[in-house]
Amino acid sequence: MTNTPHKDEITGVDTTGHEWDGIRELNNPLPKWWIYSFYVSIIWSIIYWILMPAWPILTSDGWTYTKGLLGYSQRAVVAAEIQEAQAKLAPFRDKIAASDFSEIVTNPELMTVALASGKAAFGDNCAPCHGSGAQGAVGFPNLNDDEWIWGGSLDEIHTTLKHGIRWDADDDSRFSQMPAFLADEILERGQVEDVATYVLTLNGSFEATEQSARGSVVFAEQCASCHGADGTGNVELGAPNLADHIWLYGGDLPTIVETVSYSRSGVMPAWSNRLSPGTLKELALYVHSLGGGQ
Repeated sequence: MTNTPHKDEITGVDTTGHEWDGIRELNNPLPKWWIYSFYVSIIWSIIYWILMPAWPILTSDGWTYTKGLLGYSQRAVVAAEIQEAQAKLAPFRDKIAASDFSEIVTNPELMTVALASGKAAFGDNCAPCHGSGAQGAVGFPNLNDDEWIWGGSLDEIHTTLKHGIRWDADDDSRFSQMPAFLADEILERGQVEDVATYVLTLNGSFEATEQSARGSVVFAEQCASCHGADGTGNVELGAPNLADHIWLYGGDLPTIVETVSYSRSGVMPAWSNRLSPGTLKELALYVHSLGGGQ
């Protein structure tokens, strides 16, 4: 390496004097405008650090940050905007909390607020299980259809939201318990398969056979008291309709055999201690509006 300056013959620009294996570096300074812009950005960043929240710092109380001379906080701005929006909605939401469903559904202004607030509450509290579109999943009901285990009227939906299903902490929680017919040794394996086969004839999935005929006898003795003689269910007992094609855990033969053998006992929280009375009504109205409300 040499350090002797040299004028490049092609460009006419002086080199820096550095040479590596015959390769020289041209001495092309940055444009003045670029350098001045760089200096301005440095000065601006220093001013910003002083005026605005910028640097994380560790204190005896834990991590915090420099607040800046202007005391600006984007969190505070957002909190103020939320508070302002809530203040505008407060008269409507108070009226929703104090009104019956029959009064709310006939008031367009209240319904607009209720549905918007109910949708937000659904996204925060219900979507993790029922899906953002309330389409449900295995073990979590689809709230868009017209099949309701515990009833789909506004009052029934509200009661379910308020007290939950099989929620031990709420004495008024909806409760039903299907026996585990095989595990509890109520039925033998063959009888379970027979009755599962019969169940699939109720909605036309299977043709009637000798096996389903045996299953119909088992059904009448063990299942009809809750699900009804025709298998259409009973919302008072939380017994689902077995005569349609809507299944909470699956409607194929192996899944039905598993359900009859070992039972199902899904749980839904009681929301009365988590959400305000007004929010519960808004949620009920929103769920009812999805298309399956009765």
